[in-house]
Amino acid sequence: MRYEIAVVDGDGIGEEVCQSALSVVKATPGLSGVFDFRSYVAGAEEYRRSGSAYPEASFEGCRKAHAILHGATGIPGVTYPDGTETGIEFGLQTRFRLDLYANVRPIKLRAGVDSRLRDRKPGDIDYVIVRENTEGMYAARGSGSILRDEIAVDNLVVTRKGIERISRFAFELARKRNGAPGDGKRRVTLCDKANVLRSYAFFRKVFNEVAEHYPDIETDYAYADAMTCHLVERPEFYDVIVTENMFGDIISDLAAVTVGSMGMSPSSELGDHNGFFQAAHGSAPTIAGQNIANPYGTILSASSMLVWLGERHGDPRLIRGGAAIERAVDAAMASPGGLTRDLGGSATTSDVTRRVIDNLASQTSVAAE
Repeated sequence: MRYEIAVVDGDGIGEEVCQSALSVVKATPGLSGVFDFRSYVAGAEEYRRSGSAYPEASFEGCRKAHAILHGATGIPGVTYPDGTETGIEFGLQTRFRLDLYANVRPIKLRAGVDSRLRDRKPGDIDYVIVRENTEGMYAARGSGSILRDEIAVDNLVVTRKGIERISRFAFELARKRNGAPGDGKRRVTLCDKANVLRSYAFFRKVFNEVAEHYPDIETDYAYADAMTCHLVERPEFYDVIVTENMFGDIISDLAAVTVGSMGMSPSSELGDHNGFFQAAHGSAPTIAGQNIANPYGTILSASSMLVWLGERHGDPRLIRGGAAIERAVDAAMASPGGLTRDLGGSATTSDVTRRVIDNLASQTSVAAE
């Protein structure tokens, strides 16, 4: 079987990191001739050029593809008349229109990287943030109200269906994992503000109903403000964290910095039929074109894409390929000179790409059919 991959470079460093990840996928042993890569345009530069940040032809290409691989979009100052950014339209519309309800962000401290947290070492931090991706505060995008230039209102929206399916996703994911690093317990933590808002109290009520079907998984709770403290003070306690859209956006950025930088933040956005893969960082236009962007997050996102495709289509070649890429990333980061500038090193984007590809060459197990 051949797989069609929609590729959207985007803005700023998007092209550099996306093409780095593509080079790694193309070099993965055992996967020659497996993919058809098709490029589409979207983002702030496209808005400047055509007046549309996400042309319908690009959406249709993404919708029909087996998976979507993305670099980054957005340029500060390129906004709609209401002041909101144009570049993020690609990600938001892809999520909403393809119903990509589960945003999966793994947080893992890897060998070679010094955590910003004192005395933390590889193995101490290894959890996943599962962010509900289609509801919450961001569902108000484009529908909020501004009255008389005096009052602005956006609504937070959650539904029983949305809460049930993201909660099930989190519990099923916990069943596949090895538990929290600190105590080995499989655990799902709900991050909310159920003590203040009815919407979050409802989220917790429905979450608890789902939890009853998973007696083998420990259930835990943390208010969002306290969670920002816990992820710094005791990250080893966490296994899977599930939360509303906006809270997930905020805590996952904090979490990424504890394992190095935003450049170390892969992301999978999954629905029942489509998958969208990108690093969680922005387009960083101030360093675009300088060959210094960290591509590890996008490469790891591509690794997740292969595993997801392999599991979805029963194709062990892709699962092995995704695992090989992650091992090659770990080897590159742990080797002398393997860290990019944001991680305290000096490796360039092309240096990282070459190192990962060189490491892939030794992954002979992938070639076994």
